[in-house]
Amino acid sequence: MTNVVPTARTSRTYSTRNSSTINSSGRFSSARAARSPIRPGAGEDLLARSTPTRLRPADLLRLTDQGAAEVIDGRHDHLLPETWDPIDRWSTRLYSDDEFDVWLISWTPDRRTELHDHAGSIGSLTVLSGSLIEYRWTGSALRSRELHEGDQASFPLGWVHDVMASPVTPAAPAPTLSVHAYSPPLTAMSYYELNGPHTLRRTRTELTDQPE
Repeated sequence: MTNVVPTARTSRTYSTRNSSTINSSGRFSSARAARSPIRPGAGEDLLARSTPTRLRPADLLRLTDQGAAEVIDGRHDHLLPETWDPIDRWSTRLYSDDEFDVWLISWTPDRRTELHDHAGSIGSLTVLSGSLIEYRWTGSALRSRELHEGDQASFPLGWVHDVMASPVTPAAPAPTLSVHAYSPPLTAMSYYELNGPHTLRRTRTELTDQPE
């Protein structure tokens, strides 16, 4: 079974509170957060109050932290592939109930998600290994940010973005992995395309039980 161990270059934390850092053996040990997570976009608090879930973005960030720690600790080894597909993205559900679901996703070069939203769900992610680039629609343009090992991001209702593995991530035996949480569990996504320099056009909406 494939083991997942973050590369030695990082000592980033995987929690905003009772955090755990990666020690020299690739395991977690308790520590205070040494790096702040990527903060949600402006206006999230207002949007979060109108979502059909009692969970807040901070709750989902804790869930993705926990999922990342469990993957590192080997608790989900039975769900991992024997070998990582170098071409296509792969995902598996780590946990699901009526309130939220948690996913592990592997990312491959040149495989974008397309611009999409998460319908009636809010979401979050923690980058477990490698780096991701997110292209977010601000309302008038696309803005990019890079998320590295240990970085977090949350997605309020109506968040439209495209995500891909960073093309500058060095080749390594470990894949680019991230843990995602959605509440309520993800059931649909709408997809978009740029329609001129400052507007988006919705192209389709799909029912789905798969992430991103």
